[in-house]
Amino acid sequence: MGVTKFTQEFTCPIAPSRMFKALILDSSNLIPKLLPQFIKNVQLIQGDGGAGSIEQVNFTEGSPFKYVKHRIDELDKGNLVCKYTMIEGDPLGDKFESIAYEVKFEAASDGGCICKMTSKYNTKGDFEIKEEDVKEGKESTIGIYKVVEAYLSENPQLYA
Repeated sequence: MGVTKFTQEFTCPIAPSRMFKALILDSSNLIPKLLPQFIKNVQLIQGDGGAGSIEQVNFTEGSPFKYVKHRIDELDKGNLVCKYTMIEGDPLGDKFESIAYEVKFEAASDGGCICKMTSKYNTKGDFEIKEEDVKEGKESTIGIYKVVEAYLSENPQLYA
């Protein structure tokens, strides 16, 4: 098994605490509401939503994937950090054991935030992953963040 790590970051005009609350703490409610064409629902399978919990994201009929399961490894509300691992689902296919993610929201000097994401792909066998292999997933993640950013910009009272 090999491990390949990718990082990305982008800036956002929304305060880090609001992005964390929306994208991490309330994602199971907010994301299906904002993206009903892609996400059918998010179910808490095990736990209370904190570390050790398992969530299942169910995709809509038109999606290339049926579902994914994530295990919450760490939820640090004070430092606005979430670590979770995709442990099951169609995107893993026959090439990945799991994909571990770390998402961190840091304050930017303009009152917004810097969203930092790290992904660690744990591959099966000798499979080697290249950045272009994960380009679509990275773009869809940023797309979700941009939808949430727009929603929070239009609704400044939410997650304040």
